[in-house]
Amino acid sequence: MNLEHYIGQLLYRHQCVTVPGFGAFLTETNSAFLNENTNSFYPPRKVVSFNSNLKNNDGLLANHMALSEKISYDNAVSSIATEVSRWNSSLYSNEKITLKNIGAISLNTEKKTVFVPFENTNYLKESFGLNTFVSPSIKREVAKHLAIVEEKIEEEQSIIALPTEKRKTLSYLKYAAVFVLGLAGAGYFGYDFYENRLDEQTFMVESSVHKKMQTKIQEATFFIESPLPSVTLTVKEDKLNYHIVAGSFRNEENAAKTYNKLISTGYKARRIAPNKHGLYPVLFGSYATLQEANEAKEKIQQAGNSDAWLLVKEL
Repeated sequence: MNLEHYIGQLLYRHQCVTVPGFGAFLTETNSAFLNENTNSFYPPRKVVSFNSNLKNNDGLLANHMALSEKISYDNAVSSIATEVSRWNSSLYSNEKITLKNIGAISLNTEKKTVFVPFENTNYLKESFGLNTFVSPSIKREVAKHLAIVEEKIEEEQSIIALPTEKRKTLSYLKYAAVFVLGLAGAGYFGYDFYENRLDEQTFMVESSVHKKMQTKIQEATFFIESPLPSVTLTVKEDKLNYHIVAGSFRNEENAAKTYNKLISTGYKARRIAPNKHGLYPVLFGSYATLQEANEAKEKIQQAGNSDAWLLVKEL
């Protein structure tokens, strides 16, 4: 029987898949991330772990197998028990169990379960079609372009310096011309015209250089090869998928009495819809994480409710 095939199918839809008498496979969603050392982009994924302490039959795996194989629920439970017996026998013979697309299970020297998940399968449905890929490195050529701009600026500044030197030389000629032309009676008008003309040429050269400098600076930019595509991630709110069961009752009145008693005692009790066996479950409470649920279960059992058990189900 290909039991790991049915486990894998359920991991796509549920956070916990319990194999009765063996343990539970749990999933945790990890966000997308970028490894800067290798330039590798990893999409969101479900990470699979294993807890050998969760062995109670919640009916999920057996019911799914019964529907898939078109057999009765009891026959499915019997088939699972047979496969689990074979797995346990292999483990205690120091053999490693390999579950396709899920992981490998073995026992260490202290006879504790060691689970190594396989990473070739992503059980997060929202990441279907998203694969890990490596981005090409990003090259920045800012320094090269700034050096070109600085070189151009120095060239333009050398152009500005020419009219200044020319002005110093012409200032001496200006006074000589005024003296000579003054004697002739027309030196003043010639000097004034020449000075205004020289100032206009200097202003035009400075304006031209300023515009060229601004253009060169604006041309300095980054050149990026094959930029990363944008990724939109959807973050889901936490749900209360872990429940501590007080009992399942054939009579609805008994379920109501137990519910009222738990409420009066101070528990955040809940009643949920009848299960496939026609029983009315009553819960001590529901929790967002497995750790919170286990801590609550221990306190409830220590308070005298030894029959309380953990149900992992999305309600």
